[in-house]
Amino acid sequence: MNLIESVRIALRSVSANKLRSGLTMLGIIIGVMAVITMLSIGRGMQTTVTAQINSIGTNLLFVRPGNTQQGGVRQQESAATLTREDANALATLPNVTSVAPEIDGFGQVAYMGNNAVGRILGVTPEYQYAMNANVASGEFVSAANVQARAAVVVLGAGIAQTLFDTADPIGSNVRINGQNFRVIGVMEPKGGTGFMNTDTQIYVPITTAGSRLVGAARFRGGDVVSTVNVRITDTSVQDSVVQDISDVLRERHRTQFQDDFTIQSQQDILNTLTQITDAFTIFLGGIAGISLIVGGIGIMNIMLVSVTERTREIGIRKAIGARRRDILIQFLTEAMILSLFGGLIGLLFGAAIARMISGIQMGNTTLQTVVDLDAVLLAISFSLGVGLFFGIYPANRAATLHPIDALRYE
Repeated sequence: MNLIESVRIALRSVSANKLRSGLTMLGIIIGVMAVITMLSIGRGMQTTVTAQINSIGTNLLFVRPGNTQQGGVRQQESAATLTREDANALATLPNVTSVAPEIDGFGQVAYMGNNAVGRILGVTPEYQYAMNANVASGEFVSAANVQARAAVVVLGAGIAQTLFDTADPIGSNVRINGQNFRVIGVMEPKGGTGFMNTDTQIYVPITTAGSRLVGAARFRGGDVVSTVNVRITDTSVQDSVVQDISDVLRERHRTQFQDDFTIQSQQDILNTLTQITDAFTIFLGGIAGISLIVGGIGIMNIMLVSVTERTREIGIRKAIGARRRDILIQFLTEAMILSLFGGLIGLLFGAAIARMISGIQMGNTTLQTVVDLDAVLLAISFSLGVGLFFGIYPANRAATLHPIDALRYE
């Protein structure tokens, strides 16, 4: 018996018991649907994070206070060791296009009964160029604002929408932690995940943040900052710039044996987040894959019932010349067809669910889903593998039946 004939007989057998076949495929349908949905959520998260980081640019370095890391473990607690004067010194280095110090904290922003919690960033005008931050309307923090410690604020797109909806916020007064600030600009929306959403940030002059919102600290006679953002000309010069930054800070801080700062690149952050989202995606897919195994057990159970019901049929086939291999292939084909049909139906349902939940707003996070071809191939291949694995025992049991015993079976 050739493969085409086995498929024809298998299709006839499956269609003869439609309800039972449908219930048998249900486990595979749910399993593949769950795998596709979960993998699409994980891939969507990875795509969102990667797009947000790439929108800023990979030619970016972050200098933060604290000791170096070994094996991913920080050796000591971070201390306030970076100052605005350090940032000014780094701005003179070759292959550095812009340097933007910042201080940060969290606060509540309120306007006419509406309020939102956001991240407060005290910045200088250079932040706009270093971080590729564009203003949608109004203007960004200026040098005059920094010099005057002006009570002005630039709102992230999400904060602006929460407070003002569709109204123009430029020129309005908002309250940040109970203090009045005048809105001078609104940033372009960039979106992102809950822990990396630039739309929920607000920007004030760094001097204003230090004196009125976040709190000012001093170190070696300078104003302490939390991060110094350094944009370089190209990633190809990253290693040399990192060395130059290290040399300057070691000389300024008079450290020889242990650095009191860390330097991290945007690419390092991207690689770390990619590893995290990959692990999360595999975890979700693994959990969903358990239901595929349950579906495979259902297929094996039904195939054993089918072997019992068709014992006389198997005896007749063997009596007229069917070989053991023919019986084995026939029942394996039936098991794989059930699994394949269940996988295809589950794929359609999974893709439909992924499309339905894409774009749902969850707090500050917009849920995005991506159905990749490799996820589709993985789910279908795994469903076929489940059908093959759980179909072997029933098929082998059918193939090993003795023709005389099978013909006598009632």
